[in-house]
Amino acid sequence: MTQALSTAVGYVKAPLLYKGKVRELYDLGEHFLIVVTDRISAFDYVLDPAVPEKGNVLNRLSAFWFEQTAEMMPNHIVHTDVYKLGDLVTEPELLKNRIMVSKKAERIDIECVVRGYITGGGWRQYTKTSAINGIELPAGLRKNERFEKPIFTPAAKNDVGHDEDIPFERMKEMVGAELAEELRDKSIALYEFAAARCEERGIILADCKFEFGLIDGKVILIDEIFTPDSSRFWAKDKFAYDVEIDSMDKEPVRTYLLGSDWDRDSKPDPLPQAVVEETTNRYLAIYKALTGEDL
Repeated sequence: MTQALSTAVGYVKAPLLYKGKVRELYDLGEHFLIVVTDRISAFDYVLDPAVPEKGNVLNRLSAFWFEQTAEMMPNHIVHTDVYKLGDLVTEPELLKNRIMVSKKAERIDIECVVRGYITGGGWRQYTKTSAINGIELPAGLRKNERFEKPIFTPAAKNDVGHDEDIPFERMKEMVGAELAEELRDKSIALYEFAAARCEERGIILADCKFEFGLIDGKVILIDEIFTPDSSRFWAKDKFAYDVEIDSMDKEPVRTYLLGSDWDRDSKPDPLPQAVVEETTNRYLAIYKALTGEDL
């Protein structure tokens, strides 16, 4: 198993523009360099220690799906070959599966969420209001029930704090009706494409989120797609109504924290090694399930 990487600072000879919970963005001039670290977050805290292989899985899964969807929707990838970066990277073997050189796009500050099933935050909204993001839904839906058609539930991106669920009408006010409709339609088409492929592999794609950007006025996909950090995957044989379905991602971390005596008001203590190893195994398993290949 590879060594966990908690940051690429010190290995990349380019200015660091942004450090997110997991990704780091470096400026290469014409392009960006995205490095996907092994950092893991839960309940808005970045946790210790980093989880080996996690960043490799996220980066390679995104690259896999960007390639699969490129004909449907152009994306920001230039390449994923660390050796093309020459001496900009001091430890290429350490970063080789976790980099993406990308086009510089103007980010559209909307998180485009598509839900195929009623669960998670959508379920919580529905139980309180009979609606999700202002979309009125039939009475009597059961938790985890599949929608007749996927629904689009955007969120306004906040760089600090949580993204804010908004009705589609508000999205139209923010970005314009034409762009809002284009983003909605493309998001739903991408979801349906991936959901069908997941189904073939015994996986349910319950919901997912996308980010888009503009280059010369044209919409492209950016960030990551159909990874365990941006999508909710369920094993088909674990599906059930009215329960919390164990999702194929960092569930071992959430389960551990919720079962511990953590006060939720401060950063949790380091994760036990067994939880870290189980989480690594989850990420490797979803990679193999989706691509048919070992990492």
